[in-house]
Amino acid sequence: MEDRDYIKFLGTAGARFAVAKQLRASGGIWLSLAGTNVHIDPGPGALVKICSARPKLDPTNLDAIILSHRHLDHSADVNVLIEAMTEGGRKKRGIVFAPEDALDPDPVILRYIRDYPAEIRTLKEKALYQTGNLRFTTPIAHIHHNTQTYGFKFETPNLTLAYISDTRFFPALIEAYKADVIIINTLLIEPKNAEHLNLQDARQIIKGISPRLAILTHFGRDMLRAKPWILAAQLEEETGIKVKAAQDGMRLDL
Repeated sequence: MEDRDYIKFLGTAGARFAVAKQLRASGGIWLSLAGTNVHIDPGPGALVKICSARPKLDPTNLDAIILSHRHLDHSADVNVLIEAMTEGGRKKRGIVFAPEDALDPDPVILRYIRDYPAEIRTLKEKALYQTGNLRFTTPIAHIHHNTQTYGFKFETPNLTLAYISDTRFFPALIEAYKADVIIINTLLIEPKNAEHLNLQDARQIIKGISPRLAILTHFGRDMLRAKPWILAAQLEEETGIKVKAAQDGMRLDL
C-alpha cells in the first residue's frame, strides 16, 4: 500500500443522461489518505474502472466503501464492490457507510450481501466516523430529491479534504465544508435544476471557502459540451483560487 495521499477519479459523469450514455465514466472516487483506502460513490462501472486503472488498484485493499446517497449514478456498483472487497464474502473485512434509506425499505445494498463486510454503519448528520487511520464527518444534511444525502469532510494530520455531493445550494454549505481541498459535484452550467449544484453555485462555494484547491466533477451533459477544463480555468481566473476539472482516470497526489 502506498504511503502517499492521493485522489483517483474513476468516473466524472453525473446524473442520468451523461451516465446512461457513458459520455464519461461513472465509477466514483478512490481516495487514499493516511494509509487508508476508501471508495466513494461506486456508480456504474466502478469495479471495471478499478481493475483497469493504471497504476493498478486492488479492491481487496479497500478499507471502506462510502455512499453519499442511494441514487444509481452513485451506488449501482456497491454490491459487486462489496463482493470484491471481501473476496466474495470469504474474508469478513471493510466497512460500508451508507444513509439509512440506502438500506431500508427499498435497499440498494442487497440484504444477502450485508454479512460480507466487517460492519455496515448508517450515516447521520453531524456525526464522526473512522475507518483505519482516517476520520471523517458528515457536516450537514444535503437537500436533494427527498433522498438522504451527505457530503464528507476527511481529516488527516496534513490536510482536510471535503467532498460536496449532490445537493441544492444553501449558504450553510460554505461553513460546513471549509477545507484545504474541496471536491464539488457540479452537474450544471445554469441553475435550471434546483436539486444539483451549478457553476454559479460552485463559484460561490469556492469564494466562500477559499481552499488551496477546488476540484469540479460529476458533470452533466451541458457541462461536458462546454468543456469543464475551460470553465475551471475561468473560475480560477475569477476567484484567484486554484481550480481543476477532474478527468476520468485522473490521479491527484496530495
